[in-house]
Amino acid sequence: MLSTEFERVTLPLADAFTISRGTQTTAENVVVRITDDEGATGVGAAAPSAHYGETAATVEAVLPDLLAVVESVDDPHAIAAIERKLRGVVEDNPAARTAVDVALHDLAAKRFGVPLYRQWGLDPDEAPKTSFTIGLDETDRMREKTRAAVDDGYDVLKIKLGTGRDEEIVAAVREEAPEARIRVDANEAWTPREAVRMTDRLAAYDVEFVEQPVPASDPEGLRFVYERSALPIAADESCVTLPDVPAVADRTDIVNLKLMKCGGLPEARRMIAAARAHGLEVMLGCMIETNAAIAAACHLAPLLDYADLDGALLLDDDEYAGVPIDGSEIRLDALADRGLTGTGARRSE
Repeated sequence: MLSTEFERVTLPLADAFTISRGTQTTAENVVVRITDDEGATGVGAAAPSAHYGETAATVEAVLPDLLAVVESVDDPHAIAAIERKLRGVVEDNPAARTAVDVALHDLAAKRFGVPLYRQWGLDPDEAPKTSFTIGLDETDRMREKTRAAVDDGYDVLKIKLGTGRDEEIVAAVREEAPEARIRVDANEAWTPREAVRMTDRLAAYDVEFVEQPVPASDPEGLRFVYERSALPIAADESCVTLPDVPAVADRTDIVNLKLMKCGGLPEARRMIAAARAHGLEVMLGCMIETNAAIAAACHLAPLLDYADLDGALLLDDDEYAGVPIDGSEIRLDALADRGLTGTGARRSE
């Protein structure tokens, strides 16, 4: 018999994190545990975003119904059947469904004794480096954060923009990190014409691509930018669920997927396949979240072109160990050596 439980956790950040929509100093996650009759426990977590209509409170409200499905099926390996039933109970609330899905995958992996990426036959050497995000701040402070990130071994940086001094910020970051790969994220802050002007200016700083330059509510604006941009364009807020992939295929170069947007690992893999079928590159991102959630996303890394899986790195502390990240390197290969699934192991285990 499977037993289930969940709890809300408040996670302080190492530093205040600001994007164009606001600032946060803590992250609210909801951790799910699913235990079998031999004492093995799978752990997952929801990192809900109010921007997509979810909060910790809404996650807590629907989890009893979702976990009742898990207990009724009573088989952690019946992931497809459980996923279908979860959607029948709660169609929306993807972060809540992700928490359950990750916990199920974690429990199944622990019962097999094989990490997820190995179950899927993926090559850990194909995992791209993850970016490390520099949140908005005063320019001098962003310069300091960049210097610290480079000193810690991060050589792929994602810079949050959406101010009146965006070029100044990128110039300062590039000066502090002359060898780093740099990508920028406006989080919907620019108008289409402003975005085109910014891509022209930022190209001089060897920026890799620009993420979500215009509001998701303006799909024709995204097309306008894509057709005129001096840099590749990535869609994040414009690409939330599977049907969004073909919808943005003619107006972006890259789609940024997130487990918390789409509802779990199986749906993320379907979205990756859809993106490939439409000739798009793929990035997997995250919210600010505990390793109990983000570690599962790391197992998808060999399927990606770009990774932005630094959410747990922005926390002041995390109870869960997850997948080792060495500088910007996602070390899936370390899991097999240590016999861990890497999807929610407590640091004390």
